[in-house]
Amino acid sequence: MQEPTFLILTALAEEPLHGYGVIRAVQDLSRGDVVLRPGTLYGALDRLTEQGLIEADREEAVDGRLRRYYRLTDSGATALATQAERLRRHADSAEARLRGRVVPGVPRLGTAQ
Repeated sequence: MQEPTFLILTALAEEPLHGYGVIRAVQDLSRGDVVLRPGTLYGALDRLTEQGLIEADREEAVDGRLRRYYRLTDSGATALATQAERLRRHADSAEARLRGRVVPGVPRLGTAQ
């Protein structure tokens, strides 16, 4: 799963959001590292809908413009949880290897010198 997909699913995990809300949430979740453009987002939303990971929740008219809200499906929640666990295992492995890394004159991760 690509990082933008992971972040979009994460953004929708708590509540339905409209497109701009997803863009803001992804930017917040990534601390500004990932900024989705509208064209990129809507292509991803279409793909995730086709895959059954998200679905349209409702539409609202705001200032004469139609906003479509999306929500995470049960299948999407399962995929997100699986990916989160996989990333957690990889991060744990990386941290363990960094703790074991020996560099002359540099303290090892997790040790006081």
